[in-house]
Amino acid sequence: MPWMKWLPWRFVVRHVARAHGFIDPIALLARLHRFTQPSEVGEPVELLRAGVVFHARGLINSRVIQHNLDWIWPYWIERQFDPRSDAFIPRAFSITHVNFTHRNWTAIGWPDDSELPIVDPRGLLTPFFDGWSLDAWVVAEDGRRLFPSRVPSATQRLETEGVPAVITETAHDGLFLRNRATVQLESGRPVCRLELQARSDACASMVVALCPFNPEGISFIHTVALSPERNAWTIDGLRSVEFSAPAEHHHTSDYRTGAVSLRLHDRKDQIRGECDVGMATAAAHFDLDTQRLREIVVRIPLADARRTRQRSSASWENALAGHCKLALPNVQLQSLYEAALRALVLHSPDEVYPGPYTYKRFWFRDAAFIIHGLLCAGLTERAERALDHFPGRQTRRGYFHSQAGEWDSNGEALWIMNRFCELSGRSPKPGWRQAIMRGARWIARKRLAESIDAPHAGLLPAGFSAEHLGPNDYYYWDDFWGIAGLEAAASLCAKLGDGASVAEFQREADAFRRAVDLSLAQAAERLGRPAMPATPYRRLDAGAIGSLAVGYPLRMCEPGDPRLLDTVAFLLENCFVNGGFFQDMIHSGINPYLTLHVAQVLLRAGDNHCLELMDTVSSLASSTGQWPEAIHPRTRGGCMGDGQHIWAAAEWVLMVRNCLLREEGDRLIVGSGIAPHWLGDEAVISFGPAPSAFGTVSLKIAAKAGAAGRRACVSWSGDWYARAPSVEVRLPGLKPIMTAPGDSSIELSLPEVT
Repeated sequence: MPWMKWLPWRFVVRHVARAHGFIDPIALLARLHRFTQPSEVGEPVELLRAGVVFHARGLINSRVIQHNLDWIWPYWIERQFDPRSDAFIPRAFSITHVNFTHRNWTAIGWPDDSELPIVDPRGLLTPFFDGWSLDAWVVAEDGRRLFPSRVPSATQRLETEGVPAVITETAHDGLFLRNRATVQLESGRPVCRLELQARSDACASMVVALCPFNPEGISFIHTVALSPERNAWTIDGLRSVEFSAPAEHHHTSDYRTGAVSLRLHDRKDQIRGECDVGMATAAAHFDLDTQRLREIVVRIPLADARRTRQRSSASWENALAGHCKLALPNVQLQSLYEAALRALVLHSPDEVYPGPYTYKRFWFRDAAFIIHGLLCAGLTERAERALDHFPGRQTRRGYFHSQAGEWDSNGEALWIMNRFCELSGRSPKPGWRQAIMRGARWIARKRLAESIDAPHAGLLPAGFSAEHLGPNDYYYWDDFWGIAGLEAAASLCAKLGDGASVAEFQREADAFRRAVDLSLAQAAERLGRPAMPATPYRRLDAGAIGSLAVGYPLRMCEPGDPRLLDTVAFLLENCFVNGGFFQDMIHSGINPYLTLHVAQVLLRAGDNHCLELMDTVSSLASSTGQWPEAIHPRTRGGCMGDGQHIWAAAEWVLMVRNCLLREEGDRLIVGSGIAPHWLGDEAVISFGPAPSAFGTVSLKIAAKAGAAGRRACVSWSGDWYARAPSVEVRLPGLKPIMTAPGDSSIELSLPEVT
């Protein structure tokens, strides 16, 4: 606004702050900015907004939870507020109380619908985004209680056959509860179903509880009313929850009276509950016969039928049609692949987003990896649909904008568009042409002058980049993506027959690469080793993980590049905890997808340590086959970001794919990431149809034992885009074998498994 230019607002802010005894915020911000490189964007406003919302809830949590620890809270609160637990966090000077120890949940949903209910590790169901939750308990008349969030252990798994379901079972002191959560389509409308089974060895009741909280903390409920038929709730006059049988008893409560869990044996029946502070609770009781299993089905319609998007093809069978199927003798790795595929489908209803809750929004960075996972899994049309949204997010000047000040986005957008064309064998879509041209020229314009007498000459400006790399700086991560984007644009223009643009963008890419190489050479001289720091001015630290992008996924250097491998050596020696990459900055946890980035670099280099890293990530998965963004090294629960991180799911798909087949220059590499124990007697591995830059490939590796020893038959077939590529077979313990042109199988002697 023009008047802001002459209004002495800085003086006013300082005066008001000092008058009330507060620190001068202008001076404080000035000091904070001294710790970063000068930048046109301090921190993306989108992230600031998300942080404010996050901690606003944390402030409410601090006013409610610690004063009411006799309530039955979600699993994370029960653990984090328990002084006997490894998850305990002292609260003395914490202004906000947030989930730092068990950020774990699993989304359920219906393909192509944006509603994603989540289930926490003890079965707590949150049907609506950022909303209230439903819990289930078993309460015996003799005083015994089964509260899942408080029991010492529980079993939980993801059922992937048919409609995915999260199944949670708890048992304690003669009481048993089974919770099965799914989303079904009923008359074209998605409905969340909670199928509950309970049993007791004495007179008891199963309780369905309405709770004003979720895995992040408080979520308000002001009114709840039981229907005259006693088989449904109406919540805040907006949402309905339906029971398959009438409730035999019903109680409600408000904040000042205390949670309804404190009133489970009240004689008086309440039909309606209200709470002026938004902490209404309710409990519907269903009587249990001794030792007999009783089932109650709870239905929650997820959308008004008039607002439900009608897709005739929306079903799990159709959503997974044509996907790349995997068969592995390792049951754990197989199940993680199946879970990851379904996570990718759920989080790509149109655009893609990297989580069902905390990260249910769009980033180009995450989208590039998630769409790459979709492409490599054979879900090409779903990937294409997401890519079609990219031009609409581009500014007139060519910036692919999801968050301000993140200069990697243009490179990521162009790279994944080109990767789509490579893996699908198609030319760029006409609607992408202008976006490609604008996007590449934005990168070229955005670069700093090469004449600057400084190590950042010719690089992209200082920016926030990926938030886990550190404060604003000249990140090599951004630069590698920028070069990749220019080279992708040249490739796309070649497919469009635009020779002049090919020459323009390749020339810009070459100049950009020379500037980065010069900057890295100066950094190597400063550090006394070839490893690549996060920026020209940083010492080697965990932020160097971003510089691995040049090797994975971009493959812009040779697999054995000394700069790349020395960076990995530094990270392995200094930044790994319990076998996984520990990101000190922001995440402060073991990061599954960044651990897999290191594994991918080692895979290309032929270093079998990649398999150990893969096993570590496998062991860090939840029992439902999901990973949070970062993992607490003591609780092994999520400590950062979304409790189900879809970038991590995509990386698992990509890691499995590259272990079995991957491109390297003009060759197709087969079997380079197979662990020796996968090839036990009579083991069969199959994968396909798998998209590649050469065409769609189906692979089979069959091991067998005979009098002459152990052998393996490796066979492949392809629907090639041009002529068949050179195929190099790299099985564990054997030297690489380049097959002859036209071959489609080879039989090899296997070393004995030790």
